Amino acid sequence: MTDIAETIATPLEEASKSRINALVALFVAITATFMAICNVKDGNIVQAMDQAQAHSIDAWSYFQAKSTKQATVESVLELARLQKTTGTDELIKKYEAQISRYDTEKAEIKKQAEGYQKQYDDLNLFDDQFDMTEALLTISIAMFGIASLTQRKWLLWFASGMSTLGIIFGITAFLKISLHSDFISAILS
Repeated sequence: MTDIAETIATPLEEASKSRINALVALFVAITATFMAICNVKDGNIVQAMDQAQAHSIDAWSYFQAKSTKQATVESVLELARLQKTTGTDELIKKYEAQISRYDTEKAEIKKQAEGYQKQYDDLNLFDDQFDMTEALLTISIAMFGIASLTQRKWLLWFASGMSTLGIIFGITAFLKISLHSDFISAILS
């Protein structure tokens, strides 16, 4: 058991003297903290996306119901025109008014549904940025671990660059600034 304790104690003593390990500890703490904050915001965005998508589906279903009602009234109107008996003129006007009303209602519902879809698409852009943030920060934390183990400065700076890039993606997503890498998104989709 003392051999294991000595084996562990020696690298720990050396690690405490290493400037790279101190920087790794600092950078990992900053990166992990920022990543946690971004995950909370990303979760909220995903909830808003789900809500916008549900509203969009509801609106399109309502639009379809109005279309079905309109088609029924149009069929009845056509029959009334074909029969053209006494009193059908008022019935024809009534059905024409209903059809006109359905056209107006459907236009409003379509506009709502398209608005919900746009809201979803807008939120999705920032969700993608937060996903990219998380990926970059996760990679950087892994690279920080390797830098600590290997004591390679270039690896520390590479990991720092990945972390910085991840933080930039996260900050722009928080500020709702579109910084979207279509190339990387296409690879990951």
